[in-house]
Amino acid sequence: MIEEFNYLLRMIALGSGLMLLAQIAANEVRTQIKVPLIGMIVGVIFYLINSTPLTGPAGPFDPWIDLLSLSTPFFIWLFARRLFEREPAPRIIIGAAAILLLGWFLGNFIPAANLVGFFILHLGSLILIIDLVRIGVLERSDDLVEQRRAIRLWLPLLVAAQAASILIFEMAEMVTFVDSRSPVAQLINSLIIVLLMLFAGLALMRTDPELLLTTQTGNPADEPEPALDLSPSETVLHEKLIAAMAAGTYREPGLTIAGLADHLETPEHRLRALINRRMGHRNFSAFLNQHRIAEAREKLANREEVDLPVLTIAMDLGYSSLPTFNRAFRSETGTTPTDFRRLAINDSAPSGEETTGQN
Repeated sequence: MIEEFNYLLRMIALGSGLMLLAQIAANEVRTQIKVPLIGMIVGVIFYLINSTPLTGPAGPFDPWIDLLSLSTPFFIWLFARRLFEREPAPRIIIGAAAILLLGWFLGNFIPAANLVGFFILHLGSLILIIDLVRIGVLERSDDLVEQRRAIRLWLPLLVAAQAASILIFEMAEMVTFVDSRSPVAQLINSLIIVLLMLFAGLALMRTDPELLLTTQTGNPADEPEPALDLSPSETVLHEKLIAAMAAGTYREPGLTIAGLADHLETPEHRLRALINRRMGHRNFSAFLNQHRIAEAREKLANREEVDLPVLTIAMDLGYSSLPTFNRAFRSETGTTPTDFRRLAINDSAPSGEETTGQN
């Protein structure tokens, strides 16, 4: 009875996965989101096929089906990272994929290294899931998009419950008498997968299309802010916010949306709605960076502060470390603070100095 119910749940999950693929194909989802999203759904589908107890004996295509099913944590991680606008560096994406491929290859084609490959693959997947939970849950307060904040909470928890339970059970199976294919364990796993598929479908249907179609994060620092259509209460709050930014509140280390709301003596949800829905910012850190990087550019281009260390500038602007400042600066300007300073100072040199330097 349990096996039959488990099989029924897996068929429901398979049908949901195929429906989601059709939905994605019909929508104009941007490529950066579409690729990992399709990879995630295909991986879940092949995992269901690969792990269903009612499937036949092993065949020549099993290693490749195994590869597709084991790629699921990687694609879920990449999809969530991009959806939450926390794009990992290319070297991290390539490194994560290489580690998982190495584990899969050792586990399927090198008999003497099967166990090593197994642990490499599963530990690598667990690390990706932990990072997904960290980005989704611990950085949720930085997200200003209400619909995406709901996804940040439930997607990591569902993925962690489903994928981590599989990985932990399978790793425990290698050293204990735990059976990851027991009917009860399979039933629980199937139920979580169905919930994950249903949640993914609801998220795609109910989420603002802007989350999947664009990643615009407000106006660039060198462009004027467009006129805002504000209510009287929003106008007052907007004026208080602008005054606080002009006074340099953004320089406060560790400033959060909750801390800024307390400073402005306003409910956090009102401030969040103003910055997101009216001013167009999707992450609070992006809103702060717009002001911080604008001041950083002024300081770096100031000839009288040419000897001021970049680290000092970063700390004065509220950044916790130089690498954090460098990443934010490069994201806003496309160059490093040091290169920006060199170009700004050289370009502003008087023509007479340039001529003297050439002689």
